Amino acid sequence: MPYRAPGSPGHARQRLSGKPIRYYRPQGSAEIRHLVDEGFQAFNAGRLSEACQIFAEKMLSPEHETTIGLTIAGAMTPAGLGGCVIEMMDRGLVDFIISTGANLYHDLHYALNFTLRRGSPFVNDVELYEDGIIRIYDVLFPATVLLETDAYIRDFIVRSTLNEPIATSEFHYRLGLDLLERFPGCDEHSVVARAARVGVPLYTSSPGDSSIGMNIAYHELMNGSRLMIDPNKDVNEVCAIVLAGKMNGCVILGGGSPKNFYLQAQPTLWEVYGIPKGGNDYFIQITTDSVVWGGLSGATPAEAVSWGKVNPAVLPDTVVAYCDSTIAFPIFAEYAVGSPNGRRQRKELIHHRERLVADLTREAKAALEKRKSEVSSLK
Repeated sequence: MPYRAPGSPGHARQRLSGKPIRYYRPQGSAEIRHLVDEGFQAFNAGRLSEACQIFAEKMLSPEHETTIGLTIAGAMTPAGLGGCVIEMMDRGLVDFIISTGANLYHDLHYALNFTLRRGSPFVNDVELYEDGIIRIYDVLFPATVLLETDAYIRDFIVRSTLNEPIATSEFHYRLGLDLLERFPGCDEHSVVARAARVGVPLYTSSPGDSSIGMNIAYHELMNGSRLMIDPNKDVNEVCAIVLAGKMNGCVILGGGSPKNFYLQAQPTLWEVYGIPKGGNDYFIQITTDSVVWGGLSGATPAEAVSWGKVNPAVLPDTVVAYCDSTIAFPIFAEYAVGSPNGRRQRKELIHHRERLVADLTREAKAALEKRKSEVSSLK
């Protein structure tokens, strides 16, 4: 392992003796639904109950035909929450995802059959470094996992022959197909692989801010590749998906860049393209941030109304639960899976992006011609 002290194999084995972290798959527990409906009555328990009910009874209602986006910030896949995402994608409860690149990168460890283990946050990080161990709070794994995952990504890029600017959705789709081909069955414990199988687009709002982006940069520097991530394609694809939705709603884990990348679709439509789509019909956020700091993660649904991100008529269908996502999201997913609307027909949007962007282009050009005509008539 380059530039890392070898450490003591005995120490490393001892530190990595915790239970493996597995992807938890919700089963639709009746007990959880009873707890949420009857026991979560006030304060943030009440808000989480409200979020569960809005999602299960309204957003998933067949008559509403809501297009649902899930945004993921924070270290959710290393904590084992990828299983909840897989189950919701399988059941058509999530139509597209916007995530930090780190969540998708660490998801690859599971696809490649590496093991992340439960540990302690109260350890000596200098000793971990010397023993070649990586720590994500209380998640521990060998540094070789990073090196071998990086090597897989670089090998995939070469095999893919990709050599032009593409959307992150296309990159992750091709990556997922490669995983399915090379590691049959890995989609049982990989969000990236399962998303490719069931047609859920995966977007990354900051593609350079992860090891996936770092390895794409390596490919350009070392091999002269013209492969790069084109954020314009991502922006237009997400706008096209939102524009096509009969109703739109989001489930936001954490906040940050993935949250804003989803919510900016509505202002892009009305502010930039001149298409009066209107704001989101549903808004659910699970976060530990506080609005008083003014950070993006703390921006409330009410504030989002001023931007046109949320329809002011639907504020009763918006909720922020101030909870740790690693606690609240498994409960939320368990509740949704066990609801009467706990399975919908999948939209498989990954296969409809070109058509949706064409529809967006047509409407945007029509709106531009209308504005020009209105300006001309005033002269």
